[in-house]
Amino acid sequence: MSLKLTKKSHACVRLEKDGRTLVIDPGAFSEADAALGADAVLVTHEHPDHFAEDRLRTALEANPAAEIWTLRSVAEKISAAFPGRVHTVGHGDAFSAAGFDVQVHGELHAVIHPDLPRITNVGFLVDGSLFHPGDALTVPDHSVDTLMLPVQAPWSKISEVIEYVREVRPRRAIDIHDALLTDLARPIYDTHLGNLGGADHARLTPGDSTEL
Repeated sequence: MSLKLTKKSHACVRLEKDGRTLVIDPGAFSEADAALGADAVLVTHEHPDHFAEDRLRTALEANPAAEIWTLRSVAEKISAAFPGRVHTVGHGDAFSAAGFDVQVHGELHAVIHPDLPRITNVGFLVDGSLFHPGDALTVPDHSVDTLMLPVQAPWSKISEVIEYVREVRPRRAIDIHDALLTDLARPIYDTHLGNLGGADHARLTPGDSTEL
């Protein structure tokens, strides 16, 4: 069954299948209601542009059946308030969330600067086809059809992003992690990624959807 992908602002995406919804990384740079209505939420790491604690608590309170899968640094912040609904995962784990099959890849956030300690970060491969790496250039040991591509961040440059697409070799790459990218710069990124990445490259406006 095909997945419906809806791009939210910055690093957040919503996936829908068979009447159920999975949301990844509803952070502070995304819409305030990005996690509302979700049956399951995945969070890659603790940085506020990926994990907005107050908004996530609101979503879990609004849907008593909703659950979250995330790494320990996030889980320990909210698990006490939602017993049995917050699941800690790490590299190599596999689980089912709201009817979606998920595999966990990666362990560390990308290097921002050598003087800054690296925090933990995991990526999620959904239904064996879509990969969301969070804030890392993790290459899963699995073929990827759709790569959610972090195109701009304090920890990256365009050459690294291009090489990441080449190494993962997805059929297509769709931009995420783009809230700090100005409209003036977007055509430059589009051109380089489209010409050099080796995969179909797409950019969705927040709120736009596509079938995978």
